[in-house]
Amino acid sequence: MTETEKRIEINHKSQLIDYFERGSKPPERWGIGTENEKFLFRKEDFGRLRFEQDGGILKILNKMQQDGWAPILENNIAIGLRKNGASITLEPGGQFELSGDNFSTIHETYRETKKHFKELNTISQHYNFFSLPMGVDPLSDVADVPWVPKERYRWMRNYMPTKGDLGLHMMTNTASTQVNLDFCSEKDMVKKMRVSQALQAVVTAIFANSPFSAGKPNGYLSYRSHIWNYTDPDRCGFLPFIFDEGFGFERWVDYLLDVPMYYILRDGEYISTNGLTFRGFFEGKHSLKPTQEDWETHVSTIFPDVRLKQFIEMRGADASCVSHIAAVSALWVGLLYDGDSLAEADELISKWDVDTMQELRAQVPVKALNAESGNLHAGTIAKQICRIASDGLKRRAKVRCSEDESRFLAPVQEITESGITVAERLLKRYHEGNETLPELVYNWQNEQMQKYIDA
Repeated sequence: MTETEKRIEINHKSQLIDYFERGSKPPERWGIGTENEKFLFRKEDFGRLRFEQDGGILKILNKMQQDGWAPILENNIAIGLRKNGASITLEPGGQFELSGDNFSTIHETYRETKKHFKELNTISQHYNFFSLPMGVDPLSDVADVPWVPKERYRWMRNYMPTKGDLGLHMMTNTASTQVNLDFCSEKDMVKKMRVSQALQAVVTAIFANSPFSAGKPNGYLSYRSHIWNYTDPDRCGFLPFIFDEGFGFERWVDYLLDVPMYYILRDGEYISTNGLTFRGFFEGKHSLKPTQEDWETHVSTIFPDVRLKQFIEMRGADASCVSHIAAVSALWVGLLYDGDSLAEADELISKWDVDTMQELRAQVPVKALNAESGNLHAGTIAKQICRIASDGLKRRAKVRCSEDESRFLAPVQEITESGITVAERLLKRYHEGNETLPELVYNWQNEQMQKYIDA
C-alpha cells in the first residue's frame, strides 16, 4: 500500500471488502511466506537478552546492518531490519522474528531459514548469547522478561490484562512458526480457510514444543496454544463462522468490524480509541475519520488460529528448529497448493461438526497427538494429512538436486508415525537424564544447530 493509498478515507463498506479481494492472485503468482520466532538468552546466566544492554538485541541489529540489512527505525532507534524482501522484527519480550521473503518453493524458504540461523549463530559467538526456538520460554518468569521499547507494545501491555489472564504471557513468553499462503478467488479462499481452521489444532499437535515454563514442566505439550486460549476472546481462537453457509470476504469484514481497536495511529502518534470497535469508528463515533491505513492496522491486530489478510496466515505451530520450520511450510503447501490435495482435505473435514472440532482443539495443548473427540483422533488425522500433503508436493514437482519438496515432510512423517512429539522427547530427556533444564535446552538447540552448520 502506497502512502497515498494509506491516507484514503473509508466511506463505504465495499472498500473494506475490496481490501481482501485485492489479495486474489492467479496460481502462477502464489508464494510461500514463513515467519519464525525464537528467544535469545545470555549464556552466562540463562537470562533473556535485553534490548539495550551491552551485547544485547540492539547491538545484534546494528551488527547485522554490516551485512546489508537496513534499519527499521522508531524514535531514531533500530527496532527491526529489512533486506531482500525479508524483515526482522521484535516481539514484546525481544523474541527475534524473521519474516521471510515470498518464495515460490520450499527449497528457497529452507535455504533462507538456514542462512538466518547460521548468521544469528555467528553473531551469538561474538556477543555470548544463544537463540532458542521453542513455543514458550522454558526458563523465565513472565515478570522478569524485559520489554522491547516499542510504543505499540506499551499500548497492548495496558490493554491485554483487561481481556485475558495470559495476555502478557502471550506477548513476552511465546514464539511460533507461521506460514502465509495465497488464494486465487473468494471461493478458493473459503475452501482454504475452512481446511486451515479445521486442521490447525492437528498441526499444533504435530509441532508441540512447549512443555516447560518458569524453569519446570508445566503439564502441557503445547503450553503456547493454551496461553492463546486465555489471551483475548474478542480477537483470538477458533472461528466457527468460517464454516457457515455464505462465508466469504464480507462475513470476514463483519467479524473484524466488531472487534475492539487497540489504537489509532496518525503520523507516528498513537491515539486512544477507548474500546471503540472498528464498526463504531466507521460509523463516525470518533473525531477522526478512518483511513485505509487504519483498516490495515486493525486487520494486523487480530490473532485467531487462522487469519485472513491479503493472504491466509496459519498460526498454529510452536516455534522449533530449521527442519521443522520448513516442515510446517511443506505441510500447508502440500495441503493447500495442489488442487487434488485441497479437494481431498476438504472432503476429509466436510463431515466434521464444529463442536467436535472445538473439543479436539481444547485437548491438544495437553494431549497433542493423543487428543480425541467423537470420531476424531489427532494422531490418526495427522497421518492422513501428512500423506495428502506428500502427494500434493510430489504433484507440484518443484525439484532441486533431484528431490521434490516432499523431502521437507521428513520430521512430520517421523512424528506422526511414532506418535511422539518434540515436547514428549524433551520431557523424557528431562526426567531420565542428568541435565538441568537450562543445560537441556541449551544442549538441544546446539544439537539442532549443528546439523545446519555442518550441512
